[in-house]
Amino acid sequence: MKITFLGTGTSQGVPVIACECETCQSKDPQDKRLRTSLLLETEKVTLVFDAGPDFRQQMLRENVKKLDAIILTHEHKDHIAGMDDVRAFNYKSQDAVDIYAEERVQKAVKREFAYVFAEYQYPGIPKMRLNIINDYLFNVRGIDIIPIKVRHMNLEIYGFRIGDFAYITDASYIPESSKEKLIGVKYLVINALRKEKHISHFSLREAIDFIREISPKKAFITHISHQMGLAKNVSEELPAGIMLAYDGLKMVCDE
Repeated sequence: MKITFLGTGTSQGVPVIACECETCQSKDPQDKRLRTSLLLETEKVTLVFDAGPDFRQQMLRENVKKLDAIILTHEHKDHIAGMDDVRAFNYKSQDAVDIYAEERVQKAVKREFAYVFAEYQYPGIPKMRLNIINDYLFNVRGIDIIPIKVRHMNLEIYGFRIGDFAYITDASYIPESSKEKLIGVKYLVINALRKEKHISHFSLREAIDFIREISPKKAFITHISHQMGLAKNVSEELPAGIMLAYDGLKMVCDE
C-alpha cells in the first residue's frame, strides 16, 4: 500500500504574499503546503481522503490517472471545496466517483454542489455517487476501512484506519473508545496546527503526547500552519520516529 501526502497545510494561516513571516518567505519546498489531503494506492485501487481547494493541482502534480473513491473526514471547505474537479475522472472512467461520508457531511456536499444532485442534469457536470459511512467498518473495492471518531472542537468528525495505517486530521480531542481502535497501528498520521495551543486542533506537544500514547513504529504530523515555524527547525526538535509530513512525501506500508 502506497501513501502520498497530497497536502499537509491548512487554510488557517495559509502563506500569502502579504505575510512576511520566515515560513511564508522560506524557499524550502517543505514550507510550501497545500490543503491537507492524502492519496492511498494499491495495485487495483486509488483512494483520496478529502478533496480541498487544491485538489486539481494535487492530482496533476502526482499524475493521478484514476480515482475510485473520495473518503471525507468532515465538511469544512478546506476538505471538500475541490470536489467539482472529479469531472476529469468521470470523463476518463465514464462513471461516477464514489464519495464516502457520514449523513451530515453528505448533506453539506449536496448543499455545496447542488447542481450535481439536481433533477435536471446539466451537461458536463461532475458525477458523484454518495455512500454512507458510520461508526462501523466499511469496504471500498476490497479495502477494509475502520472509521475513528474524533472531535474537532465541538464537531464530531472521522479519522480512518486501514490495516496498520491510521489517518487523523483536524482533531482536538480523541476519546478512549477511538484510541482503542488504534491499538497496534504501525504508521500514524496526526494533525498539529502549531506549537501554541489551539481551540480546535492539536498543538505540536499534544500531538506528540498522543503519538507516545499510541506508540506506532512511525508517526507523521500533518495539517500544519505557517505558525508552526520552519520545517527544518521544527524537525530538529522532534523525537525519534516522528516527522513533519510535507507535500509530495511518499511512503509504503503494510496492508
